[in-house]
Amino acid sequence: MEEKSISKNSPNLNAETSNVPKRMHTLDILMKYMKGYWINVVLTWLFVLIEVVCEILIPYLSQWLINALSVTGDIDLSKVWMFGGIMFALAVVSATMGVLAGFFASIASSGFAKNVRKAMYYKVQDFSFANIDKFSTASLITRMTTDVTNLQNSVQMIIRIVVRAPFMMVFALIMSAIASWQLSLIFIPVLLFLSVVLFGVAKIVHPTFVKVFRTYDDLNASVQENLKGIRVVKSFTREEFEKEKFGKFSYFIYRTFLRAERILAFNSPAMQISSYVCLLVIGYFGAKLVILSGNNASKGLTTGELSSLFMYVMQILNSLMMISFAFVMLVISRNSAERISEVLTEIPSIVNKEGAIKEVKDGSIDFEHVNFKYFEDASKFVLSDINVHIPSGSTVGIIGATGSSKSSLVSLIARLYDVNDGEVKVGGVNVKDYDLVSLRDAVSVVLQKNVLFTGTIKSNLLWGNENATDEEIKKAAKLACADEFIEKLPLKYDSIIEEGGTNVSGGQKQRLCIARALLKSPKILILDDSTSAVDTHTDAIIRKSFQTEIPDVTKLIVAQRILSIKDCDIILVMDDGKIIAQGNHKSLLKDSPVYKELYETQLGGGDFDAA
Repeated sequence: MEEKSISKNSPNLNAETSNVPKRMHTLDILMKYMKGYWINVVLTWLFVLIEVVCEILIPYLSQWLINALSVTGDIDLSKVWMFGGIMFALAVVSATMGVLAGFFASIASSGFAKNVRKAMYYKVQDFSFANIDKFSTASLITRMTTDVTNLQNSVQMIIRIVVRAPFMMVFALIMSAIASWQLSLIFIPVLLFLSVVLFGVAKIVHPTFVKVFRTYDDLNASVQENLKGIRVVKSFTREEFEKEKFGKFSYFIYRTFLRAERILAFNSPAMQISSYVCLLVIGYFGAKLVILSGNNASKGLTTGELSSLFMYVMQILNSLMMISFAFVMLVISRNSAERISEVLTEIPSIVNKEGAIKEVKDGSIDFEHVNFKYFEDASKFVLSDINVHIPSGSTVGIIGATGSSKSSLVSLIARLYDVNDGEVKVGGVNVKDYDLVSLRDAVSVVLQKNVLFTGTIKSNLLWGNENATDEEIKKAAKLACADEFIEKLPLKYDSIIEEGGTNVSGGQKQRLCIARALLKSPKILILDDSTSAVDTHTDAIIRKSFQTEIPDVTKLIVAQRILSIKDCDIILVMDDGKIIAQGNHKSLLKDSPVYKELYETQLGGGDFDAA
């Protein structure tokens, strides 16, 4: 497992959120990521406003046209053409403004999503292992993909509706009141009824969507695990089991979404009931008013005004429908927005202190009364009271049973995690006082889970030192015994490495990762069981080359095999998170029952050197 913990070129967007208070409203957190696209938002609002004004004027003009026809009983073609032409022009302008509003809204929402996704990715690069463990890899992927897409779609809709629906409703209500204030009173109880329905539905549905997106995390974790281990799945013929596991997650999401959609479906009948009630009430009482007034505007209501009222009713109810639809999107995206904000406001647990030291003097290592656990609420320490001094340039072997916390111990040296108690020192300085980039450049770690990236062998090795020359690359490969298989490849160092290094063997992958680590020219080299897939002969050659070629580098070798650490200057024997013995091979055979048992189990008590 490797980590690019420090992004040297993080954008300012990320810097703005590094210390955001947790209580800060989600909207306040996210709106800053509209930076650079506010002009598109403003243009969208401007075009929407023009669109609304045009749509409001059309019923108003139609009222004059209908009144002229109904009062005189004659068809005045000049008025028909005049009012008809103006209404047609308004319709064309309205449609054009709608298209432009949609265009600029899509630019704004896409740019917003790009900024958010970029900020999240850069933020994750600054996370420590503890931060990543908190969220999980699958959850972070879901948040940067599904959640951002949900938010993008909601933003695009909201940008338009936030202006269109309120303005349309307000203007239509004003025009309705001008036509007949008595009839427009019907909208008051209707609006109250719809408000209760919308907010009630949102309150009920939100917890359901929280469950859905948590399950998305589990689904992505299952897919990711399956694809990474597809060779194991097929070798054990577990395809049907994996299909069933995936099906359970997928069905749960389907069932939960269905339940939520059933509740959200109440929006539609509520809107329809409101529409029919308004139309019936206005139609019944409006017709009475027209008859009583004799279709005279000065005495009451005219046919044209009643007709325009019907149109305004539809505009008001369409505005409410848009609000309802946007409300549904907001309910769905609310949880996505909260999940995204959690990542953006997460404060990395490992950061540079002010005035951090940027030079590591030597490769000496000291553990002073170190206690460590991965989670604060864990009942037991993973490492307990670790005390050891490792001189610079020495070779240290670390051995112990599986689960004895060997990897946890070496992870503290490069400050991949922080200790809970005590101090870890490199070069006589507490690792917390170092600049993280400087420390990790000086401490080169080859972890248990070796990772190669899509590209060439050369591009992978250059991760160790992007400015390395071809000669330096070849020297590092030779030290790691990787040159012997690289030179046999048709394209040699330009040979392609597929995703995850699936086209090279485990031993080849390990040797490439060791070569990559050596290119950093570190003061401390940590090999965390990173030669386990290499045969013992090659393992011995690698260790011998380290002794002769990089004698000044402090080397820590975590291993399961006695043969891999027998010649080390110091051997640490670990059990249950404690160093239970330390010394060289001979002294440990004499004084450490655990070490002696490992030796006898692996080598049968025979002659070590002969073995």
